[in-house]
Amino acid sequence: MAVLDLMGHERALLARGQVVVGLDEVGRGSLAGPLAVGAVVVDDEREPPHGLADSKALTPRRREALVPLLCEWARDWSLGWASAREIDEWGIRLALSVAATRALDALMVTPSYALIDGPINFLRPPRDVALGTDVPPTPYAALAHDTLVKGDARSAVIAAASVIAKVARDEVMRELHVLHPSFGWDENKGYGTAAHRASIRAVGPTAQHRRTWKLA
Repeated sequence: MAVLDLMGHERALLARGQVVVGLDEVGRGSLAGPLAVGAVVVDDEREPPHGLADSKALTPRRREALVPLLCEWARDWSLGWASAREIDEWGIRLALSVAATRALDALMVTPSYALIDGPINFLRPPRDVALGTDVPPTPYAALAHDTLVKGDARSAVIAAASVIAKVARDEVMRELHVLHPSFGWDENKGYGTAAHRASIRAVGPTAQHRRTWKLA
């Protein structure tokens, strides 16, 4: 497991006076529950808390222990969400743009540069999707940015966003499990395990399921 410090590109951006936000999503491939986007802002070259790494490489206990340290390290942080209903209505790609927009809207600090996990700029809505009148605006599409494939394993600020979003979404799924215990969301967090799909076939989907998806 690679423990992350600020990478050279992050240092260069900060040295130029950029206010950098790292963005990562959690729950994109889940069958149930919301999509979460974490946003973490840094504006100086202080190193992140020791032990920060790709959230997928950390144990749940280590992720939870890192969250207060990351919130103290960051200049600002926030979360943006899109519900299962919104994902069904808009499609996952547009819902991702809306959730990312909500995350940036929730910040108290205005970033000048974004580092985004993955190959696409998800602050920009997909060009092939018609935006209905009920879709919130996405005003950050032109924000200066870099997309980084496997960014949560390369960039400290993206990894921080990933950890914060993962811990928050896991807690939501544990709370939803109490309401819908048949599906094992306390363990599978809404992802499409064999047991989860079998429960959908046996019990039927809930309002937390993405009903436009192949569920069983």
